[in-house]
Amino acid sequence: MTIIEMLGQSAILTVLGMGIVFSFLIVLVIVISFIGKLINARIPKQKVIVSGNPASQILQEKGTENTPQITAVITAAVNEYRKSPNIQGKE
Repeated sequence: MTIIEMLGQSAILTVLGMGIVFSFLIVLVIVISFIGKLINARIPKQKVIVSGNPASQILQEKGTENTPQITAVITAAVNEYRKSPNIQGKE
């Protein structure tokens, strides 16, 4: 077997291997897309809050009124969280 024949065989094996991997990846993408569509079809859609105060909208859904005391507590909690030195990215 000459070097030219070995290079030819290695080229064939390389192209064959790359083709098998590429086709497997295509099948994998198709299967994952199908499963994603199947899952999305079975899970009911949730409400998306587009505008307004998300906290007050959540309170309304739970049947609780948004009183000034609740607003003050939420505001204080957010401010305390923002001042905390343990927040990632804040040194």
